[in-house]
Amino acid sequence: MNERPDENFRERVTASYARQNIMRTIGAELTKVEYGIIEIEMPFREDLTQQHGFLHAGILSTALDSACGYAALSVMPEDAAVLTIEFKINLLSPGRGDRFLFRGEVTKPGSTIIVSDGRGYALSDGPAKLIASMTGTMMVVRGREGIDG
Repeated sequence: MNERPDENFRERVTASYARQNIMRTIGAELTKVEYGIIEIEMPFREDLTQQHGFLHAGILSTALDSACGYAALSVMPEDAAVLTIEFKINLLSPGRGDRFLFRGEVTKPGSTIIVSDGRGYALSDGPAKLIASMTGTMMVVRGREGIDG
Protein backbone atom coordinates (compact mmCIF):
# COMPACT_ATOMS: atom_id res chain seq x y z
CA MET A 1 0.00 0.00 0.00
CA ASN A 2 2.89 2.28 -0.67
CA GLU A 3 1.26 3.53 -3.86
CA ARG A 4 -0.32 6.93 -3.83
CA PRO A 5 -4.06 6.62 -3.18
CA ASP A 6 -6.64 7.68 -5.74
CA GLU A 7 -7.60 11.11 -4.44
CA ASN A 8 -11.30 10.31 -4.92
CA PHE A 9 -11.28 7.05 -2.94
CA ARG A 10 -13.38 8.47 -0.06
CA GLU A 11 -16.12 9.62 -2.43
CA ARG A 12 -16.11 6.30 -4.33
CA VAL A 13 -16.32 4.26 -1.12
CA THR A 14 -19.06 6.47 0.33
CA ALA A 15 -21.12 6.36 -2.88
CA SER A 16 -20.78 2.59 -3.18
CA TYR A 17 -21.69 2.07 0.48
CA ALA A 18 -24.82 4.20 0.01
CA ARG A 19 -25.98 1.70 -2.65
CA GLN A 20 -25.67 -1.26 -0.25
CA ASN A 21 -29.24 -1.85 0.82
CA ILE A 22 -28.33 -4.52 3.36
CA MET A 23 -26.32 -2.04 5.42
CA ARG A 24 -29.32 0.29 5.62
CA THR A 25 -31.50 -2.69 6.53
CA ILE A 26 -29.35 -3.57 9.54
CA GLY A 27 -28.86 0.09 10.52
CA ALA A 28 -25.10 0.14 9.90
CA GLU A 29 -23.35 3.43 9.15
CA LEU A 30 -20.00 4.12 7.53
CA THR A 31 -18.08 6.10 10.18
CA LYS A 32 -14.46 6.09 9.00
CA VAL A 33 -12.99 6.04 5.49
CA GLU A 34 -9.21 6.08 5.31
CA TYR A 35 -6.86 4.60 2.74
CA GLY A 36 -6.95 0.87 3.53
CA ILE A 37 -9.06 1.26 6.69
CA ILE A 38 -12.85 1.32 7.03
CA GLU A 39 -15.06 1.48 10.11
CA ILE A 40 -18.76 0.70 10.23
CA GLU A 41 -20.92 1.12 13.32
CA MET A 42 -24.40 0.03 14.25
CA PRO A 43 -26.64 0.05 17.30
CA PHE A 44 -27.87 -3.10 19.01
CA ARG A 45 -31.26 -4.14 17.67
CA GLU A 46 -33.29 -6.95 19.14
CA ASP A 47 -34.67 -7.89 15.71
CA LEU A 48 -31.10 -8.81 14.62
CA THR A 49 -30.46 -11.31 17.43
CA GLN A 50 -30.41 -15.06 17.58
CA GLN A 51 -32.40 -17.16 20.06
CA HIS A 52 -30.20 -16.24 23.06
CA GLY A 53 -30.46 -12.50 22.48
CA PHE A 54 -26.96 -12.04 21.03
CA LEU A 55 -26.31 -10.24 17.73
CA HIS A 56 -26.66 -12.99 15.11
CA ALA A 57 -23.45 -14.37 13.58
CA GLY A 58 -24.85 -13.65 10.12
CA ILE A 59 -25.15 -9.95 10.97
CA LEU A 60 -21.60 -9.91 12.38
CA SER A 61 -20.38 -11.61 9.21
CA THR A 62 -22.27 -9.19 6.97
CA ALA A 63 -20.88 -6.09 8.66
CA LEU A 64 -17.30 -7.42 8.81
CA ASP A 65 -17.45 -8.52 5.17
CA SER A 66 -18.49 -4.99 4.18
CA ALA A 67 -15.76 -3.40 6.31
CA CYS A 68 -13.11 -5.67 4.75
CA GLY A 69 -14.48 -5.22 1.23
CA TYR A 70 -14.60 -1.44 1.46
CA ALA A 71 -11.10 -1.34 2.92
CA ALA A 72 -10.03 -3.23 -0.22
CA LEU A 73 -12.00 -0.88 -2.49
CA SER A 74 -10.30 2.14 -0.91
CA VAL A 75 -6.91 1.05 -2.29
CA MET A 76 -8.20 0.29 -5.79
CA PRO A 77 -7.89 2.58 -8.80
CA GLU A 78 -11.04 4.36 -9.96
CA ASP A 79 -11.81 1.80 -12.70
CA ALA A 80 -11.86 -1.20 -10.31
CA ALA A 81 -14.40 -2.83 -8.03
CA VAL A 82 -14.01 -5.71 -5.60
CA LEU A 83 -16.03 -8.83 -4.82
CA THR A 84 -15.54 -11.12 -1.83
CA ILE A 85 -14.43 -14.59 -2.90
CA GLU A 86 -13.75 -16.06 0.53
CA PHE A 87 -13.79 -15.22 4.21
CA LYS A 88 -13.12 -16.89 7.52
CA ILE A 89 -14.73 -15.56 10.67
CA ASN A 90 -13.91 -16.39 14.26
CA LEU A 91 -16.67 -15.65 16.74
CA LEU A 92 -14.76 -14.88 19.91
CA SER A 93 -17.45 -13.74 22.32
CA PRO A 94 -21.25 -13.31 22.30
CA GLY A 95 -22.51 -10.24 20.44
CA ARG A 96 -23.67 -8.32 23.49
CA GLY A 97 -23.43 -4.53 23.58
CA ASP A 98 -25.22 -1.22 23.10
CA ARG A 99 -23.39 -0.58 19.81
CA PHE A 100 -21.00 -2.45 17.55
CA LEU A 101 -17.91 -1.33 15.66
CA PHE A 102 -16.58 -3.23 12.64
CA ARG A 103 -13.10 -2.30 11.36
CA GLY A 104 -11.60 -3.62 8.13
CA GLU A 105 -7.95 -3.11 7.17
CA VAL A 106 -6.07 -4.14 4.05
CA THR A 107 -3.38 -6.64 4.95
CA LYS A 108 -2.10 -7.45 1.45
CA PRO A 109 -3.03 -5.25 -1.50
CA GLY A 110 -2.71 -6.61 -5.01
CA SER A 111 -3.78 -6.04 -8.58
CA THR A 112 -5.86 -9.25 -8.71
CA ILE A 113 -6.44 -10.38 -5.11
CA ILE A 114 -6.57 -8.30 -1.92
CA VAL A 115 -6.57 -9.69 1.62
CA SER A 116 -8.26 -7.70 4.38
CA ASP A 117 -8.56 -8.40 8.08
CA GLY A 118 -11.52 -7.31 10.17
CA ARG A 119 -12.33 -6.99 13.82
CA GLY A 120 -15.77 -6.64 15.42
CA TYR A 121 -16.18 -4.95 18.79
CA ALA A 122 -19.09 -4.67 21.23
CA LEU A 123 -19.37 -1.22 22.78
CA SER A 124 -21.07 -0.50 26.10
CA ASP A 125 -19.91 1.06 29.34
CA GLY A 126 -16.23 0.25 29.74
CA PRO A 127 -13.64 -0.76 27.17
CA ALA A 128 -14.56 -2.12 23.74
CA LYS A 129 -14.77 -5.92 23.69
CA LEU A 130 -13.42 -7.89 20.73
CA ILE A 131 -16.20 -10.27 19.67
CA ALA A 132 -15.17 -11.41 16.17
CA SER A 133 -12.28 -11.45 13.74
CA MET A 134 -12.32 -12.06 10.00
CA THR A 135 -9.88 -12.56 7.17
CA GLY A 136 -11.39 -11.87 3.76
CA THR A 137 -10.10 -12.37 0.24
CA MET A 138 -11.36 -9.94 -2.38
CA MET A 139 -11.14 -10.28 -6.15
CA VAL A 140 -10.43 -7.15 -8.18
CA VAL A 141 -13.06 -6.69 -10.90
CA ARG A 142 -12.69 -4.50 -14.01
CA GLY A 143 -14.86 -4.12 -17.07
CA ARG A 144 -17.77 -6.29 -15.97
CA GLU A 145 -21.24 -5.04 -16.81
CA GLY A 146 -23.21 -4.07 -13.71
CA ILE A 147 -20.22 -4.20 -11.38
CA ASP A 148 -18.51 -0.97 -10.51
CA GLY A 149 -16.90 0.58 -7.43
